[in-house]
Amino acid sequence: MTTPVNTSQAAGINWLAERKPCRSIAVAGGKGGVGKTTVAVNLAMALSMGGRDVVLLDADLGMANIDVLLGLQPTRHLGHMLDGACTIEELVLQAPHGLKVIPATSGARRMAQLPNIEHAAVIRAFDEYAVPPEFLIVDTAAGISDSVSMFAAASDEVVVVVCDEPASLTDAYALIKVLSREFGVGRFRVVANMVRHAQEGRQLFEKLSRVTGRFLDVSLDFMGMVPHDEYLRQAIRRQAAVVEAWPSSRSAVGFKNLARAVDTWGEPEPRAQGRIGFFADRASMGGGLPL
Repeated sequence: MTTPVNTSQAAGINWLAERKPCRSIAVAGGKGGVGKTTVAVNLAMALSMGGRDVVLLDADLGMANIDVLLGLQPTRHLGHMLDGACTIEELVLQAPHGLKVIPATSGARRMAQLPNIEHAAVIRAFDEYAVPPEFLIVDTAAGISDSVSMFAAASDEVVVVVCDEPASLTDAYALIKVLSREFGVGRFRVVANMVRHAQEGRQLFEKLSRVTGRFLDVSLDFMGMVPHDEYLRQAIRRQAAVVEAWPSSRSAVGFKNLARAVDTWGEPEPRAQGRIGFFADRASMGGGLPL
């Protein structure tokens, strides 16, 4: 295996232009193990390396690992904010290339079982954020819990990560069904992860699109694909984003293409009710969730 050149952040991704209004993007997967967090971390890092102001929120509240993937050492997390010990801005960790990370915690039963009112408190906390970033990337938990639904429904965009496993497509469909029918989310962006080639990624998207087109009133857009790549595994072991550690690797190129796609998106679709900070004020739609 030929090692790609390990260059600096100027590895062909500083393509971004003027500052844009903040856009919140929830990264979800339905099923665990599809690489959702890896996509969120590398998408956020690629945008940061391209010159954007990005905040990455770890919303997998009880099984958080973004800090581990990036080699960060938080002393406080979202639980401390909910207890009134700090503000959301005081939680921010500085990652390479200007990326800002808001950590959660791992192995804390209380955080894994937060009531909806405290999920809503995390969303509302962004009202206190003095200078909104250009992008807020939200790494949600696996599954279709209330936590996942609220963070996804409160974001401008929902990115659904799938891989070539039947359970991945089934769970992605279930997630889309819940968000569309109970929260009014009408558009989803799909990333095919850990695929062998571009055609396989497109085929995964088309499988999911056929089922949703038949049973749900939603729009699916193919955001792109990330190929299976040993350098991604090595980056995880090094506790670094692959777009930084091996910027010319196949997976890094895939993530940078995703970041370019994000930067070309038009205005978010209008949703039901105003905004909460960076989030749309619509998480209250499904089942009367308290905001």
